[in-house]
Amino acid sequence: MSKLQVDDIVNKDDNGSVGFSRGAVVTGVATATSFSGALTGNVTGDVQGDVTGDVTGDVTGNVTGNINASSATGISTVGILTAYSSININVGGGSTEIATELKAKASTGKAIAMSMVFG
Repeated sequence: MSKLQVDDIVNKDDNGSVGFSRGAVVTGVATATSFSGALTGNVTGDVQGDVTGDVTGDVTGNVTGNINASSATGISTVGILTAYSSININVGGGSTEIATELKAKASTGKAIAMSMVFG
């Protein structure tokens, strides 16, 4: 195995970055201004910009913006949660569908109060 110790690598004309036509394997930390492609492994740090595609695994931290996925599960929220069809709350081994429970428990007076609270 060879070892290369340099402060800067530029293209042969010394006016741009180098290309790795056969790819590059980086062991350790890699810093980039942008990234495109599939990402496998753990991400540590902030992600700014849009994420398009599937996310499999846990997200620890804050999500600012929208989560647009019909298959999103296990969401914890503090503040306002907007749902497009219904919200299921799982407690222990059971599950409660909120819209059905509100309809079943609502009288005229309660419905007015709930519409003031829930919109």
